[in-house]
Amino acid sequence: MNEKNIQQVLEIEKQAAELQNKAKRDAQEIPVKAEQEAQALIAKAKADAQEEARKLIAGAQSGDASSAAAEIASQNSEFEANAKKNFDKAVAFVLERVIGKA
Repeated sequence: MNEKNIQQVLEIEKQAAELQNKAKRDAQEIPVKAEQEAQALIAKAKADAQEEARKLIAGAQSGDASSAAAEIASQNSEFEANAKKNFDKAVAFVLERVIGKA
């Protein structure tokens, strides 16, 4: 090989190392971002559930309080289940991305 070819090989190796380092940094950031997004989804679901509960309570004050409380508890459980389901999906997505399946 002449010197020009050697320089080209060295440059290509340097670029490959930089790409590999960038990919490692990106892979480390994916779980953090996914966790943040999942926490935001959970927080939104809880806020929505609380707002819906407030509305139900306001509507139920003129009616039967026990049935309203049961409905609120049911909807609150449903919102939490949806939030947990979304969290599991987010974690699965991140794991697939890190592993390289996506």
